[in-house]
Amino acid sequence: MSGAGSEWIDEEAGPIVRSYALTRGRARPATGETFDMITIVSTEARPRSGSPGLGPEHLDILEMCLQPQPVAEIAGRMRLPLVVVRVLLGDLLHHRLIAVTRPQPESTLSKERLLREVLHGLQAL
Repeated sequence: MSGAGSEWIDEEAGPIVRSYALTRGRARPATGETFDMITIVSTEARPRSGSPGLGPEHLDILEMCLQPQPVAEIAGRMRLPLVVVRVLLGDLLHHRLIAVTRPQPESTLSKERLLREVLHGLQAL
């Protein structure tokens, strides 16, 4: 491809868009939410036609998350940096289009039990 604007297109990759353009310059979700890499995301609803602030990447995430997906998998499949995916997920959560299942915090008792089992295993050696 040649002509005006051709420097922004790669023959193999297609149009090149900077990450900050996808997030409108944001580095954190507007909702203040944090999304761990193992947080599970699933689609709750479809956006109404003409929903403001939702781009094609948002729609791709909603399609992908018809089957629950971890955040890291979403970033990998979309080939986007994790920080960008987190911002996009924050937008979807703000619009109530996704459900988020966070990992359960590990209890102190289970940590203590694990350490005791490791200690007993080492003593048995």
